[in-house]
Amino acid sequence: MMDRFELQRLRELPIEAVAERLGLRVERHKSLCPFHEDSHPSMAYRVNKNTCRCFVCMTQSIGPIDLVMRHLGKDFKEACRWLADEHNIILDEWKPAPPIKAQKPFDASRYERYFERPWLNEEARKFLFEERRLDPRVVRWCRLTSWRDRQGVPWLQTPYYDRDGKLVGVQNRNLGKSPSGDLGGPPLPRFRFPAGSECGIYNLPVLNLLKPGDELYITEGCSDCWAMLSAGHKAIAIPSATLLTKKDVEQLSTFNFQLSTKFHMFPDRDAPGERLFLQLQQVLPSLVHHQLPPDCKDFSDYFVKLKIVNC
Repeated sequence: MMDRFELQRLRELPIEAVAERLGLRVERHKSLCPFHEDSHPSMAYRVNKNTCRCFVCMTQSIGPIDLVMRHLGKDFKEACRWLADEHNIILDEWKPAPPIKAQKPFDASRYERYFERPWLNEEARKFLFEERRLDPRVVRWCRLTSWRDRQGVPWLQTPYYDRDGKLVGVQNRNLGKSPSGDLGGPPLPRFRFPAGSECGIYNLPVLNLLKPGDELYITEGCSDCWAMLSAGHKAIAIPSATLLTKKDVEQLSTFNFQLSTKFHMFPDRDAPGERLFLQLQQVLPSLVHHQLPPDCKDFSDYFVKLKIVNC
């Protein structure tokens, strides 16, 4: 069984954000029910209870985990893993819980050597340069590297540094088999994190390059940050629209106080993205909202379309 604190984090994921990730369109706390032929929105969301219920086909309300189980046809364990992968939540392996003890600290010395001479395999180069069309200088700045596991699955490895350049965490992104396992073989997570990784605000070293009056863009996730950097802007990234932690908020508040800079953001074109902007605006009152085109779901998508047009 999984750690009860991790399970609680999954249960506290905003029910409407989970529904949006599942492809449901939530407006005014209602959506079409995916469990019966519904032409009038009959699925109601209670944000204060973090539950939803269709008053046509359900006898009781359900939470985020139950919604994923029912919508995707997954069992409890698979639904938890899907939620964790979608929202960048670090889960322990599925195994009997050991006695409660302090979390193992992140061993930076074990990983630092991988980023001294970054190496990109074929899958990583295709993902970064053909699919995402990133500037090679950005890839070098971010020290992205790659590796293969014992099953031959390729992974993109992203280092997280604090403002002083100290390695504090590593994110591994699956570039091979899909998280659901529909390409053959057992399911694999989309992301993996070594024990103790602190993958909070991304690209903090860029703050040391800011000059008074410079503009700083805030993005959602590493991919959008790489695209923003490739577009010629200084940028940092928040891990996820649904996971703005207290530590992240405190750091942003400090930046706002210390830096004479203008903050900008292109929120993802979904409800979680807009909610993230509103959360950040409470910490950064001068944060400027930029609207993505209707056919772009996030800035990475927008950047790729601009590159194609300009080719």
